[in-house]
Amino acid sequence: MPGRLVARLAAAALRLPVTRPGPVRVTRDIPVRARDGVVLRTDHYAPHRASAPAVLIRTPYGRGGPLRLLGRLLAARGRHAVIQSCRGTGGSGGTFAPLVHERDDGVDTLDWLRRQPWWSGAFGMFGVSYQGFAQWALAADAGEELRAMVAVVTASATRDSTYAGESFALDTVLTWAELLHAQTVPWLARQRELKRGQPRLAAALDHLPLAEADRVATGARIPFFQEWLRHHTPEAAYWRERVFADRVARVGAPVVMVTGWHDIFLPAQLDDYATLRATGARPRLVIGPWTHGSPGLFVAALREGLTWLDEHLDGPPDDEPPPRAAPVRLHVGGPGGWRDLPDWPPPTVQTAWHLHPGGELAARPPVASTADRFRYDPADPTPSLGGPLLVAQRAGPVDNRQVEARPDVLTYTSAPLVEPVEVIGPVRAELHVRSELPHLDVFVRLCDVDRRGRSWNVCDGLVRVTPERFPTDSSGVLRVPVTLWPTAYRFATGHRLRVQVAGGAHPRWARNPGTGEPLGTAVTLRAGWRQVLHGPAHPSALLMPIVHSAPASPPI
Repeated sequence: MPGRLVARLAAAALRLPVTRPGPVRVTRDIPVRARDGVVLRTDHYAPHRASAPAVLIRTPYGRGGPLRLLGRLLAARGRHAVIQSCRGTGGSGGTFAPLVHERDDGVDTLDWLRRQPWWSGAFGMFGVSYQGFAQWALAADAGEELRAMVAVVTASATRDSTYAGESFALDTVLTWAELLHAQTVPWLARQRELKRGQPRLAAALDHLPLAEADRVATGARIPFFQEWLRHHTPEAAYWRERVFADRVARVGAPVVMVTGWHDIFLPAQLDDYATLRATGARPRLVIGPWTHGSPGLFVAALREGLTWLDEHLDGPPDDEPPPRAAPVRLHVGGPGGWRDLPDWPPPTVQTAWHLHPGGELAARPPVASTADRFRYDPADPTPSLGGPLLVAQRAGPVDNRQVEARPDVLTYTSAPLVEPVEVIGPVRAELHVRSELPHLDVFVRLCDVDRRGRSWNVCDGLVRVTPERFPTDSSGVLRVPVTLWPTAYRFATGHRLRVQVAGGAHPRWARNPGTGEPLGTAVTLRAGWRQVLHGPAHPSALLMPIVHSAPASPPI
């Protein structure tokens, strides 16, 4: 099928902004030479008009598949689409070292763009996930020629997502390492592994020591996986050249951000939004009911991204389109639907829902009570269900009753709501914990329990506790603040709020061995008791930003 017809049919099927597609000329495998001589293979989708703005996409995932469609869609709209494989991937020379070369290779590619006869002096960037990391690496050095950015489920800094709560995002990191390695495997062998349900990856996620997990998953040693196991402390110099958060405030180009409530990079992407707002910029923010790989996310990213590029790439740099009345659009879970807001987060009232004896959750002060307790055993780690994961098929909201029935999970549940409760914004918990072991994890999850008793996860978070970070008080109690994923959710009348407390969520987060051994080499596993206190002296609570709330009805 001719590419022009493909682009037209795709635009109609996706309900993309209307345009009159012109002919597209495609040149593949162009050698773009970086400063150190490495050749970066690049595809160019040229529109019918010679001089036109460019859109740059730099990717480690190959230049085929959806990117070919995107290249044609961009060119059909009058853009020079330039799609380049990051070094060490997709035929480009050199070795792929995540985040290390993206700034310099991006600058060198921009220099190449400036030398092209069709260069108009203006360009935009479009990127999903790692492609967005490459955008942020270059953006601050691109100057006024950069007119627009489309950042989809991505962020300027990956360190805090890799070590969320100062634990280790094992499922995300190892799954990504396996995915990158799979690009070097013959197609038939890859299809066979996928059909079998990726048993090697499943075995690797359960394997100890973690330093051997990459070889179990792929049969090879993955250098960056080994490095990320070693350089996990917050002060590690290793990450200074691999995060770009300190550059965000220098970016002058208009940015549209598209993400989902169950995306792995959501907290970091909202940090980027806050940084841009602090400079006076007005980025566009869209948050939907999506995971990192949701089909709906891809469609929304195309619609928002192509519209954004149309608005900002044509015309002189000072000819900005009028600001949108509601630059933030988000989906409120439950029966909430879509909302347009002037900013993120919206005005709310922070309300504490306290843990009470008997597994009760209520928005009233705590009462004298006996601590609840459970035993966490890393040899049989509490499993993770759904939530923000790299693989869309396993991510997002799921029924949590199976994990809530385990003896190593505590649950606190409200009475049925007599009126809806709407939560929009950052969510956090403060738990008071006493532990048999000084090294432990604290996992907290908020769920919506429907009228049938099904418990659907809304948002969650985990914190790794060490004696250095969390000293005990005179009674041996730790106060552990836990930052959960931000959310927008409406709990319906008749539903109940539920808080889970556990000692882990494996393999989303690597299990805590309980010994304090190094992340990559730990093999000894120690089980231990935990107590969760919730009396007036130790008021454990979930702190939620409430928009519309009502007290729960009294128990029957």
